[in-house]
Amino acid sequence: MPQLPSEFLTVILPYANLFCKRVFIHVQLLLAGAILTPGKRTVSSVLRIVGLSQEKAFHKYHRVLSQSRWSALTASRLLLQQLLAVFIGQQPLVVGIDETLERRWGGHIKARGIYRDAVRSSGSHFVKCSGLRWMCVMVLTKVHWANRVWALPFLTALAPSERYYEDKARVHKKLTDWARQVLLQVKRWVGERQVIAVGDSSYAVIDLLKALQGQVSLISRLRLDAALYGPVPVALPGQRGRKRLKGVRLPTLLEVAEDKTTSWQNVELADWYGGQPQTVDYCTGAALWYHTGKDPVAIRWVLVRLNSKVTGLVSNDPTLTAAAMIEYFVRRWSIETTFALVRGHLGVETQRQWSDLAIGRTTPVLMGLFSLVTLVANSLQKKGLLTSQMSSWYIKQHLTFSDALAGVRRYLWQEMNFWTSGSDVVHVKMSQEQYQLWQNALAWAV
Repeated sequence: MPQLPSEFLTVILPYANLFCKRVFIHVQLLLAGAILTPGKRTVSSVLRIVGLSQEKAFHKYHRVLSQSRWSALTASRLLLQQLLAVFIGQQPLVVGIDETLERRWGGHIKARGIYRDAVRSSGSHFVKCSGLRWMCVMVLTKVHWANRVWALPFLTALAPSERYYEDKARVHKKLTDWARQVLLQVKRWVGERQVIAVGDSSYAVIDLLKALQGQVSLISRLRLDAALYGPVPVALPGQRGRKRLKGVRLPTLLEVAEDKTTSWQNVELADWYGGQPQTVDYCTGAALWYHTGKDPVAIRWVLVRLNSKVTGLVSNDPTLTAAAMIEYFVRRWSIETTFALVRGHLGVETQRQWSDLAIGRTTPVLMGLFSLVTLVANSLQKKGLLTSQMSSWYIKQHLTFSDALAGVRRYLWQEMNFWTSGSDVVHVKMSQEQYQLWQNALAWAV
């Protein structure tokens, strides 16, 4: 077994208590191999890249995902604690929540469904695809050496369609039910720390906002024709009848935006989409959002105007300021960037597990690998070991995730004791085994 370097071990050793000693040895190799492997992230590819292509007991590495007893939920909690310690400190925890589709086919994949493919669809073109739907929760924080807000995944849950539950005793859970469950779980993990969650318009639902109120401050898009009401009027002495749920009907956000008497303010945001500063106009107010048959929820609404385009935002925390809501919501765009990066660089959608347990573990692990690579890269950057790939025709101002992944890979290769000569010589000698590993990795790279 290759000797794994200290910076990598420091990041993954907190997970040792989740496994027995023998299984954790396999886990270390699988994680290191998943980082080093180009192309498909199958267990077979991982074994080849770490020099175990002739391992007779190869099945024990597959069993880490399909049979071994360990909790992915506990691993998520440990990963969140690491991210809090390194990137957040004592600040409020800002998380993003969204779904992504892992495009998969196969009759053995029981949770597979047909969903709208958000990546390939557009406003005029609708595309459906077979796959697995995952709900991801990510820490939205600025990585100083990248000078950008990154979305760092730590909790990923499989959210099957309603058809999956047709022949099962369990009741189907809607996306809003999953969102309520995972966000309240995050709140239990962090205790008294303030949790601010950011999601798209799918999470602007009265029931979800009401269920999270007082626990998680949820920010989402609000439709411009939502029915908003004033506060409940004080009951008069001797007044009969049932207690009122809402006050007078307020103008819709669309009417507010079109009203020429509306007072607009402006705020300058340091990190707009693309990482550039941007000044936007906004107006805000508090109201009750009500729909027949549902309990009303107290909200703060914000209208954001930029180049005559108006967007509505809503939060179940009326104490949040409008500027803070806008700044937090803009961070949401980094979620889409992370989804693209885990597909392009970490092989999500290339794994080929068929058992239910392995499927439920592999994708969350690959999502979490994005955060683990970032943690290792952060340690390397502090020691000056992280550099960007630049050329005469392409000069980078800041490091990207591809730079972080390349830096971690270079560090692993250098420290895994494959070299047969010292670092002070001009012509570096390597073992025949290492030479063949690199040959195979380049020859079969896709």
